[in-house]
Amino acid sequence: MFHYRQKESNEVVSKTANASFEIKLDDTILPPTSGNVIGVALNNKALAKSLEKAFNEKPHVQPPKTPVLHIKTDNTHIGYGKSIKLPSNKGAVFAGPSLGIVIGKKATRVDASNALDCVAGFTVVNEVSLAETSFYRPAVKAKCRDTFCPIGPWTVDKNAVSTPNKLSIKTFINDALVHETNTDQLIYSVEEVISYISSFMTLEAGDIIIAGTPERTADLAIKPGDNVMIDIEGIGRLVNPVEQE
Repeated sequence: MFHYRQKESNEVVSKTANASFEIKLDDTILPPTSGNVIGVALNNKALAKSLEKAFNEKPHVQPPKTPVLHIKTDNTHIGYGKSIKLPSNKGAVFAGPSLGIVIGKKATRVDASNALDCVAGFTVVNEVSLAETSFYRPAVKAKCRDTFCPIGPWTVDKNAVSTPNKLSIKTFINDALVHETNTDQLIYSVEEVISYISSFMTLEAGDIIIAGTPERTADLAIKPGDNVMIDIEGIGRLVNPVEQE
């Protein structure tokens, strides 16, 4: 089952469909939920490897021992087809392909062994960001700009996704495949990030966890005029144009 939200006559309407082709993808599609969106930074093996030397230098002298979190505030959330707006004179901007974990019910102090019981399903997230100058400080200016978090176009029921920790993620820019990764490259699994976050805060139905983005290489750089598509195996394709702010 596919769950999505749409704007009709200035009202937000939640809908379901048995198949993705039943959903008309146009500019009325909204992000599939309206909950909090929490991101897990540094949750990619190659990214962590690339920062290994920096992790062991002062002032930190060791890699983080638990997931590093950030938020994507409401102003960043946009749906399928909406434009990602890039600021001027802020340097490079990067796409951030990631699996989105959609929480289905209240989750507090959840053990990893039963964390999937709290999941409604999965969606596609493009966690757009400016280049980050430090992974140890909240990257609000880099990650919380307007339109910097396309989500959607729908939530797929978790029962339709048998292997959330082994899903291919492909990024296309202007129809050219520019990057490939897989959720098997996450350091902390889907179950582990739910358990960790719920250890200190209650997750509510509709909240989304961004499982982890890969290293922001030049391949993922976006510019005005581009069209970005993120395809996650078994979940769907999220497409957004890019324009100047």
